[in-house]
Amino acid sequence: MKRMHIHVSVDDLDKNIGFYSALFGAEPTVQHDDYAKWRLDDPLVNFAISNRGRENGVNHLGLEVESDTELEEISARLNQCNIENIAEKGANCCYAESDKYWTLDPQGIPWENFHTLSDIPMYGADAQKSESERSGCCVGDIKSVSTAKQGCC
Repeated sequence: MKRMHIHVSVDDLDKNIGFYSALFGAEPTVQHDDYAKWRLDDPLVNFAISNRGRENGVNHLGLEVESDTELEEISARLNQCNIENIAEKGANCCYAESDKYWTLDPQGIPWENFHTLSDIPMYGADAQKSESERSGCCVGDIKSVSTAKQGCC
């Protein structure tokens, strides 16, 4: 089995350990004064690329789940730790209809946690609109979400 490795540079290690522990539902498997790592069997990774006129680099990160129950568990963990996340049910984006929750990590990186319901034949419901008219397909409308605030974690 292979695992996707993602390494994010952060400014506040403790705050980020709290965020990612809540998101993954697990404490780090390795932790030092300047480093933490979660080596997980669940979740596996879904990696995508696109060239849709956005700035090159990390667009967003996320967790793809297999059921609405799993999706709601992630949202509940984030809510329990006072980490704001926005529901986007029945979203048509990235050639799929999905139920999603969007959040921002402490650096402001968008996280899309989602359950795919079906494939669709176009990029998204707003694919024919100009870039300035598009909602937030593949980044969600998360401007109103403040960066993750730890409460209990």
